Amino acid sequence: MEIIDFILHINEYIGTFINEYGNFIYVILFLIIFCETGLVFLPFLPGDSLIFAAGAFAAIGELNIFLLWILIVIAAILGDTVNYEIGKHFGKKILNNKKITIIKKENLQKAEDLVAKYGGAAVFIARFMPIIRTIVPFVVGIGQLHYPKFIKFNALGGIIWVTLFIIIGYLFGNIPAVKDHFTLIILAIIFLSLLPIIIAFIKNKLKK
Repeated sequence: MEIIDFILHINEYIGTFINEYGNFIYVILFLIIFCETGLVFLPFLPGDSLIFAAGAFAAIGELNIFLLWILIVIAAILGDTVNYEIGKHFGKKILNNKKITIIKKENLQKAEDLVAKYGGAAVFIARFMPIIRTIVPFVVGIGQLHYPKFIKFNALGGIIWVTLFIIIGYLFGNIPAVKDHFTLIILAIIFLSLLPIIIAFIKNKLKK
């Protein structure tokens, strides 16, 4: 429940963190994005909404947009890289260990389907799909995707993903109508991000 409250009122939390921790907020944002992309066990951490909200704070001068962009891009790329290495070295052991049930089978299957369909490009596509973006690097690590190919899609996806949501937050996050309905906007972002997964799920059901 606490993580849900954090996601839905992320603007309030970021504002509190800035007031209480000052420049340490950059470290907090870096760690959240790194963990969301780098630790296959934490796919529920906010990504899109966090970057959007951070962009909104950059627009009012509370955060330096260039420093923010650089750190979040590094966190996103580094996170996927660590996730890939976890999959490469420990992936099969983790999946074969019945005691580890944090990775839901349906999410793992969706990630595997995406990789089967798009190959290395799945790393780029998954950037825009919550939960799945945390699992795909792990899956391609298990599949031993050629590292140069992985890092290319990883870097490209990380840069575009972060840039897109920071710019959207920067341009629209402080419009009065958006500020007054920030929780609804966050829900809309989550829904739009999950839409490809929902469509794929419906298609699967219809085929069956």
